[in-house]
Amino acid sequence: MPRLLREINDRAALELLLTSGPLTRGQIGELTGLSKVTASQTLARLEERGLVEVAGEQAGGRGPNATLYGIVPSSAYVAGLDVGPEFVTTAVADIRGRIVGEVTVAPDGHDDPVALVHEAVVKACRSAKVALSRLRAVVIGTPGVVDPRTGDVRFSFDLPGWHEGIHEAIARDLRREVRIENDVNLVAVAERTLGAARGVDDFVLLWVGRGIGLGVVLNGRLHRGRSGSAGEIGYLPVPGVPLAADVRAVPGRPPSLAGGLQSLVSAETVVGLAASYGFAGRNAAECVAAAVAAGPGGEALLDDVAGRLALGVASVCVVLDPGLVVLAGEVGRAGGDALTARIEEAVARICPVRPRVAASEVEGNPVLRGAVLEALEQAREEIFSV
Repeated sequence: MPRLLREINDRAALELLLTSGPLTRGQIGELTGLSKVTASQTLARLEERGLVEVAGEQAGGRGPNATLYGIVPSSAYVAGLDVGPEFVTTAVADIRGRIVGEVTVAPDGHDDPVALVHEAVVKACRSAKVALSRLRAVVIGTPGVVDPRTGDVRFSFDLPGWHEGIHEAIARDLRREVRIENDVNLVAVAERTLGAARGVDDFVLLWVGRGIGLGVVLNGRLHRGRSGSAGEIGYLPVPGVPLAADVRAVPGRPPSLAGGLQSLVSAETVVGLAASYGFAGRNAAECVAAAVAAGPGGEALLDDVAGRLALGVASVCVVLDPGLVVLAGEVGRAGGDALTARIEEAVARICPVRPRVAASEVEGNPVLRGAVLEALEQAREEIFSV
């Protein structure tokens, strides 16, 4: 029992220092409910473990200044990766979550995911001046279906080289535990920690970009489904649209991506739709952004896109009733509040459930942010439980 109490006290102090920054011994005791003696013993143990250090002094009041204690930033490092068909971006962060190195590499003909990830992680560590051996956790975000039972990518149209056995091969190459996660799921993690879903336990995140995907968070936890396919909303059957199995293969694209909701809101479809309303752009996001900038002249296109997305959102909401839908991805970001308001209204017309629809608030690369956050949670759990 005494050992368990020590572990609980150590963890409470560490989590407090991570969320609140440097604190005095008295502040730690007051905020954790520990006595002065227990707080002092806790800090002494954490200093001995190399997790806490003196971070300065707090002036004020009579007598000597109080010593401030903070987390040792270099006590652990993690790496997060955003793997796509064109680029791989890697960030290395210290245990506090501060990014200390970030690099982007192009595959350049690399067909081997193991070599590609190895190069990306090594370059990021070099940029951060952190030895590869000091990484406590590595989380990789990829498009496609990731089997939660094996950790392998079961299917990814954009990354055909990622197949069964890659998870184990990467872990063996880097000589440490590695986790592969669906990219949209990681965006949902970032949104709950840093964005529009802060503090929300039940929400869904709709990613609209080149393709469409859904991240589901229930009771504060990601819901992946038995095989990892939860959120593959592009396959959702839609009235008036052929099923994926009934659509003939388009050259270069498997038939499974040609039907259902995906066919209504794919990047190619949105670009074609925009042209019919008189808007042009290099991609779907540019077309939607042009419609937003056009004011009243772009309302018809935004209404059409929102109505299509509302079919998917309404289907999800009558089953899960999440209360909040976060719109993310390149198209979602381009549409912003103008698109979210229209989706919310369209969903209310379709079904009795009216969720709040909000635009993403995560800055930068949301997949990378989510990967780093998941890696930090894993690393902190490991070192806090020692």
